[in-house]
Amino acid sequence: MQGNKSMGLAYIHVFGCRSSLCEGEYIAGALQSMGAEITEELTDTIQAAVIVTCSVTQEADRKCRQLVRRVRKTLGSSGILAVCGCWSQGIDAGIARDMGIDILAGSRGKNLVPDAVIEMLRLGRSFKDIRTQDIFMPQEWEELNIDAPVMHSRAFMKIQDGCNHFCTYCIIPFLRGRPVSRPIDSIISEIHRLIENGTKEVIFTGIHLGIYGQDINTSLAELIRNVSRIDGLSRLRLGSLEPFCLTDELLESLGECKSFCHHLHLPLQSGDDDILASMRRGYTADEFVRVCARARNVLGDDLHISGDILVGFPGESEPAFMNTLEAMRASRFGRVHVFPYSERNGTLAAGMRGKISHSEKISRVSRAISLGNELYEDYAKGFVGLEAEVLIERDGMGYTRHYIEASCKGNDNEIVTAKIRSWNHGRLECLRD
Repeated sequence: MQGNKSMGLAYIHVFGCRSSLCEGEYIAGALQSMGAEITEELTDTIQAAVIVTCSVTQEADRKCRQLVRRVRKTLGSSGILAVCGCWSQGIDAGIARDMGIDILAGSRGKNLVPDAVIEMLRLGRSFKDIRTQDIFMPQEWEELNIDAPVMHSRAFMKIQDGCNHFCTYCIIPFLRGRPVSRPIDSIISEIHRLIENGTKEVIFTGIHLGIYGQDINTSLAELIRNVSRIDGLSRLRLGSLEPFCLTDELLESLGECKSFCHHLHLPLQSGDDDILASMRRGYTADEFVRVCARARNVLGDDLHISGDILVGFPGESEPAFMNTLEAMRASRFGRVHVFPYSERNGTLAAGMRGKISHSEKISRVSRAISLGNELYEDYAKGFVGLEAEVLIERDGMGYTRHYIEASCKGNDNEIVTAKIRSWNHGRLECLRD
């Protein structure tokens, strides 16, 4: 990375998952260290823009294309536009050039983006494709270190990348490549730096987080045991975990880690065994429910389990969808994210028969969201009248240790203890002594 250079205002926008958020934080921090002022507001005063893209659905692709065009127009003829991430991994270089993209990076190589932006600001616009790595070849971890979050109060820390599961509906393994894990020493060092700079909460993220360590002779459980010995870390969270990765060893290590916040995100996707088999998810609905029960048995009955639901998969009948709703209830979900199936060229599901109409998908999404809201409210109301720790993120809003949104008086990045007064419009209302 080059030394500090004044480069004015840099716009950063992140699409997609928590791993993308981590990558965006790294790029923002690197540009800031080079003299940039970071903004998330698109104005005609920006001199450079970086978009971290997503390609999980057709809608994600559309939003990326739309923003690229809007940013290019806003930047004018001299501003520098860099695009990286899953969507940009898969697009043709000629198309990128025609869209006005100056720097094209993919799923890997994001550590090269900040220097590329600085160089182009100095030398003038050109087209540079830095998608040089073969993401399907064995490779070492790409360091994306941060000392403190720039765009968030909490620190999203990517510790794993890539996926080898290849669910039949998912394009991401083709865009993120082979699994690769971050060395434990690197993770521990960054946590210490974050603590020194006032960070209260760290969230481990990954594309297939549960297989962390398989390529470097360790495990997520071993990492958690190491993190549990760190003084000064108030909160540790995990990103999404596949249910078959929630081993007894991992549960035991989480139970012994005092900083671990009692929330797990386990994607169910479907509650119908035939659909789960067609998705190639690797578990049955009953096995998923039993994983949830086992997690609560170790970590406590108040454990918040959130999940993902994918509706309208090819061949999903009405009874199959009803099985999904029943599995949501049986799993005692809290927060639920619901998505309509999106066909992705190159996946096995794209060639499957039994396509579901758009109108039926939308209807099922609405019904699943409605149930999810009921389940989340039922779970959250169980905390009314109790005390809770809330990490204030911005403007008096934050999250409890169980990952329930809460409003409470306090300063940004402050952990406050308050009594939960009520549940109101999707969040807990807290009263501080």
